[in-house]
Amino acid sequence: MAQAKIQAKLNEASGASRFNRTMSMADRSGRLLETLDQLEMRVETLRETASAMEQERECILEMIQSLKNGQEMRNICDGEREELTLTAERLLGRTLTVEVCVGIIRNSQQEEALCKATSIINEIVKKLLQDMEDGRHQLQALHAACVTEAPPVPIDQKFQALVISCALEDQKKIKRRLEMLLRNTENAENTIKLMDNMKLDEPRANGL
Repeated sequence: MAQAKIQAKLNEASGASRFNRTMSMADRSGRLLETLDQLEMRVETLRETASAMEQERECILEMIQSLKNGQEMRNICDGEREELTLTAERLLGRTLTVEVCVGIIRNSQQEEALCKATSIINEIVKKLLQDMEDGRHQLQALHAACVTEAPPVPIDQKFQALVISCALEDQKKIKRRLEMLLRNTENAENTIKLMDNMKLDEPRANGL
């Protein structure tokens, strides 16, 4: 009888030990999961910060180029323009030394869609110098395919299908690139018109 009681107590202790060990493992697992959740939030914050830096870099580069090629730069004397141009070139070079890259995870379908969408934009950019007005209209049709609100211009349906097939981050980058190209195209057109008007006004200024 005494031996049976001892065996029962041993079995009870063994069961309690297994129960406590199981709870301990669950606690450890919970702590690890909590740590991973915290790390995931930090990773997302890191990606968002890097993405914001990437966009800031693009914005600074565009602003420097705009200042270099803007009308205000043409309205100053040659000496001052040369000095300011050198300063702009220095800032441009320093900005280009900053390299920020946020990798995007894509499947094969998204890779193919991005490649085709990029190719379409690149082809239009190549033709801009030949026919800027037509190129601007094509860029507007591509940009219209990237916005949710009803655009005032026709939508390139084929391009829209490609953009929808891209990863979300790539969709945002495509839209930003098109917006930048449209701004630059508009600025270039305004500059050409201004320079053309200056040529037309010049004979009258000379009394001819």
